[in-house]
Amino acid sequence: MRRGRRPARLLADLRPEEIEAFQHDWDFWARDDQYPPGGDWLTWLMIGGRGAGKTRAGAEWIRGLAGGRSGFAESPVGRIALIGETLADVRDVMIEGVSGLLSVHRRHERPNWQPSRRRLEWPNGAVALCFSSEDPESLRGPQFEAAWADELGKWRYPEACWDMLQFGLRLGDMPRQLVTTTPRPIPLLKRLLAAERTVTTRAGTGANLANLAPGFLERVVGRYRGTRLGRQEIDGEWIEDRADALWSREAIERARVEKAPELMRIAVAVDPPASRRKGADACGIVACGLAVDGTAYVLADRSLAEVKPAAWAAVAVGLYRALDADLLVAEVNQGGDMVASVINEVDPAVPVTSVRATRGKYLRAEPVAALYAQGRVRHAGTFPALEDEMADFGPEGLANGRSPDRLDALVWALTALMLRAPGEPRIRTM
Repeated sequence: MRRGRRPARLLADLRPEEIEAFQHDWDFWARDDQYPPGGDWLTWLMIGGRGAGKTRAGAEWIRGLAGGRSGFAESPVGRIALIGETLADVRDVMIEGVSGLLSVHRRHERPNWQPSRRRLEWPNGAVALCFSSEDPESLRGPQFEAAWADELGKWRYPEACWDMLQFGLRLGDMPRQLVTTTPRPIPLLKRLLAAERTVTTRAGTGANLANLAPGFLERVVGRYRGTRLGRQEIDGEWIEDRADALWSREAIERARVEKAPELMRIAVAVDPPASRRKGADACGIVACGLAVDGTAYVLADRSLAEVKPAAWAAVAVGLYRALDADLLVAEVNQGGDMVASVINEVDPAVPVTSVRATRGKYLRAEPVAALYAQGRVRHAGTFPALEDEMADFGPEGLANGRSPDRLDALVWALTALMLRAPGEPRIRTM
C-alpha cells in the first residue's frame, strides 16, 4: 500500500482497538524519506526542517529495530544507543515527546522507561541506553548494535562524542546508526555527507503539514521564508558561508527590512548573458531604489535562465514599468548596442543607460560591499538566489565557476544610484 495517504473516511467504521492499530501502522503512514533506505549503508543521515517528522522517523526506526520488524531488522536488535544534545533532550524529545519512543508504540508494546537509569527496556528484552553529547566519556565502554543520534549539528562535543559512539558500535552483523538533524555546516556533518556508506534523505517542514498545528507554516514561514534561518530550519537547506566572500550571510540578515520607505529614485539593472547557447549563464535583472536619507534598498530580483534577448528584455522592461523606475541600466560588454536595441524593440519609451565594465567583477563589487558594511544598503524582503551569490563571491568568483549574474546586476544598480563618479564604471545615456 502506498505510504503517505490520509484516508480519514476509513476510520469511521473501525473499532477503538483497530483505530489504535491503524494509527501506529508506520508502514502505511510514513513518507518515503522517513522510511529506512535499502542497501548496505552504515549511516542514515536524515536532514530536515523543523517539524518535518525527523523525530517520528527516528522513534519508528528504533521501534522497528527493537521489535525485529521486516524492513527494519532481520531479528530484534538487543542493544541500542540514544544520543541527544543533552540528557534532557533525549528524555523530552526522543523518549517522552509527542513523536518520541513512548508515543509511537501501542500500549501493550511500550517499553519500560526507567529515567533514573536512563534506560528503556522492551518486553522482548531489547534495551536502549541514553547519552548526552555533553559527556562523550559516558559512551566509553558500552557496546551496541544500533544508535540514533538526534540533532547532531547542535552537539556540544560532536567529534569526541561521535568517535566514542563508533567504537561502541561493535555488536551484530551490521551495526548501523541514524542521524536526524537540521542542517548545520559543521565539519562532522560534512564528512558524513561525503562518506561512501552514508545514505541521505531530506525533507522540509512543508512535507509534514498534515501533522502540524493549523497556521503554523503560514505564521512561521511568513516571517522567515527566504532568510538564512528559514532556509535552514524550515526548508532543511544546507547553508554555508565562504570565508573569503565579500559578504557574509550574517551581514545580509542584518541589512534586511520588511519593506522599503518612499524612494526618490529607482534603477533596474540588467546583466545580459554572454552567450545565447542553451546552458549559458543566466541574465541578471535586479531593481534597487534610493531613499531621501541616502539609504538604498534592494527591491526585486527577476533574474532568469532564459538567454533569448526578447525574453529577458521583456522581463526587464516589465519590472521597470511595475516599479515606475527612473532608469534601466544595462551592461553592454558582451552585446554592445544590441542590448539597447532589443530593449528598445520591447518598449521604445524606456531610456537605457549603458554601462561598460573596465575592471574585474571583484573590483567592481568591492565598493558596493563597502556600502553594505557602512549600513547604507537594505534588502526589502528576501532574495535567496541573489544572496547565495553574494555569500559565495570571493576573489576568484563563485565557487562553482559560474558567472555571478544576479550579483553583477545588483552592483550595476547600486553603482548607478550611489557611486556615479568619474572613472569606473563608465556610464553613458543612450
